[in-house]
Amino acid sequence: MKFKDDNTNYIDISMGNKEIEKITKRSNKLLEEELKDENNSSSDTNGNSGGESSNDEIEDIKQMGTPQMPAPAKKDIQCITIVGEIEGHFIGNPQKKSTKYEHIIPMLYAVEENPDIKGVLVILNTVGGDVEAGLAMAELLNSVSKKIVTLVLGGSHSIGVPLATAGDYSFIAPTATMIVHPIRTNGLVIGVNETFEYFKKMQERIVEFITRTSKIERDELVRLMHEKDELVSDVGSVLIGKEAVDCGLIDEVGGLKDALAKLKELIAEDDKNSKMNGKDKENK
Repeated sequence: MKFKDDNTNYIDISMGNKEIEKITKRSNKLLEEELKDENNSSSDTNGNSGGESSNDEIEDIKQMGTPQMPAPAKKDIQCITIVGEIEGHFIGNPQKKSTKYEHIIPMLYAVEENPDIKGVLVILNTVGGDVEAGLAMAELLNSVSKKIVTLVLGGSHSIGVPLATAGDYSFIAPTATMIVHPIRTNGLVIGVNETFEYFKKMQERIVEFITRTSKIERDELVRLMHEKDELVSDVGSVLIGKEAVDCGLIDEVGGLKDALAKLKELIAEDDKNSKMNGKDKENK
């Protein structure tokens, strides 16, 4: 085939049989590769292999540094962490780490409803925060039927104190701290007697909970809360490791190994008691 260009020169654009064969072979090859890719993707979807597993391996390398993570084993202990600032009805500073009570409460409900979970390990490293939210989480922890052990790492300050005492047994790391002080508020405060009475009631709720869930005496707790020689710009006390145990606030000094061992011990005792109660019912 020929045609004229603007300069009246003839240009030959005819194709020979060889060129047509090359184009045909290349097209067939591309078509075969596309069909092969489609079959592979189909087998990946059905068999969870190939591209999907490759992507999973890449993601494991990015996150964990190894291409093969062990499959999660069936567990009877749930770990819950309460860290940073305890966030209540208002959103906290986005630059700070926080624990939201609307996340912890459904988690505890799920634990209570799950027959496979027999115990909960609560790890605390919190600066405190919203009093209502913290006390709500503490009451819920204390009302769960599963065995609960708390472990204070770093610190459990302010409203973190009742959270640390809410379980069946509590541990504190040797270098961890607990700050005990009266409640305070931010924002507008109306200077009337009713405001003072409200604060007293709030404080009484916290004192009552801590004395109910720990071995500390009420008078000792109130004394620690109003200590004037330990905090620079506030009243209260700083308890480090064994000091929290000596005053009866925490049960024992220990770490993760000790907390897990104690939780497993409590679970074993609970299972034993359940079996004994079952046998007694059968005998009756």
